[in-house]
Amino acid sequence: MNQDITNSGIVSYGGQTTVTQSAIGSGAKVTLGRPAAAHPASRAGVGVITVLSEEANAVREVLGLHRVPKSGLPFMEGNLEARGQNIHIAAIRTLKMGPRSTVTAFDHLRRHYSPAVVALTGIGGGIHPDAAIGDVVVTTRVIYYDQRRETPTGPRPRGEAPEAPAAIGHALNAYFTDYGEPAVFDDESGRYRVHTGPIGSGDAVIANSDSHIVRYLADFNEHTLAVDMEAGGLSQAFHEQAGEAAVRGWVIVRGISDDASEQKPHDPHQLAARRAALVLRTLLPYLPTDQSSHPAEGWLWKPSSSV
Repeated sequence: MNQDITNSGIVSYGGQTTVTQSAIGSGAKVTLGRPAAAHPASRAGVGVITVLSEEANAVREVLGLHRVPKSGLPFMEGNLEARGQNIHIAAIRTLKMGPRSTVTAFDHLRRHYSPAVVALTGIGGGIHPDAAIGDVVVTTRVIYYDQRRETPTGPRPRGEAPEAPAAIGHALNAYFTDYGEPAVFDDESGRYRVHTGPIGSGDAVIANSDSHIVRYLADFNEHTLAVDMEAGGLSQAFHEQAGEAAVRGWVIVRGISDDASEQKPHDPHQLAARRAALVLRTLLPYLPTDQSSHPAEGWLWKPSSSV
C-alpha cells in the first residue's frame, strides 16, 4: 500500500556533518542580509591629519599623543581633557605632500577610528595682508584652483569652493564669539592672531606671490587668506565618503610659515606648526565630537588669551 512519508531534519550514516547559514525543521527559512558593519575598536572624537615632520611633532607634543601602530600604519592616539570633556584623538601623517596622500590618510582614519570630525593641521602660505607669518588661519572653506580648461588663449580656471557642514561652521562662529575675531594669543615667542576665511588649495607649490594662481584666488574671493596643497583633497574625500563609519565634518588649521613667495625660509615652519597645534587644542571642545553630549556645552566658557 502506498503511503506518503514526510521526513524533516538531518539524517547521517556516520562521519561529520557541518551545517552553516541554514535552518532546520518544517517550514524553516533563512534570510541572508548584509553583514553588520565592523566598527572601530577605538572610536575617535577628532582625527588629525598632518603632512610634515614639524607638524606631526607639534601635534604629538601639544595634544599629548603617543604612537599606536595599527595594520602597519603609524597612528598616534591620546585623550584631551577640555572643559569637562574627554576627547579621544587619533592622528596620522600622510605618506607624501599633496591631495592624493591626504585622501588616503582620511580613509585610514575613517576605517580605523571613525572620527566625528577630521582636522587638517599644519603650515600654509599667506597670500593676504591679514595673514602675517606666525598667524594662524582656521577655516571651513576651501577654493580648489587646479581644475581648469586648456584653451588656445591659455588656461581657464574652473574653481570649486566646497564648504564643511553647517555644524562645523557654527562651532567656529562660537569659537570666535568667545575669543574675538581675530582671536589674539600669546606664547613664548610673542603675540599672534587667529583668523577665519577661505584658503586656496591645489597641487602647485606657490613660490611667487604675484602668480596667476594668487591673482585668481583674489578674484575668486578677495578674503582668501592662505594656500596649501592638501585641503582640497580632504574636502573631496569627505564629499565622496560612504558607509556607516562616515565622518560628519572637517576643519582646516594652518599656521602661516611664509608669504607664498620665492623667500620660503624653513625657520618659521616649527613655530607655525606649533601655533597651529595650539589653536587646534583650544578649538577641540567646540567641535561636535562623539564625546560631547552637546556641541554648544562650552560656548559660554570664558577663554584665556594665552595658550
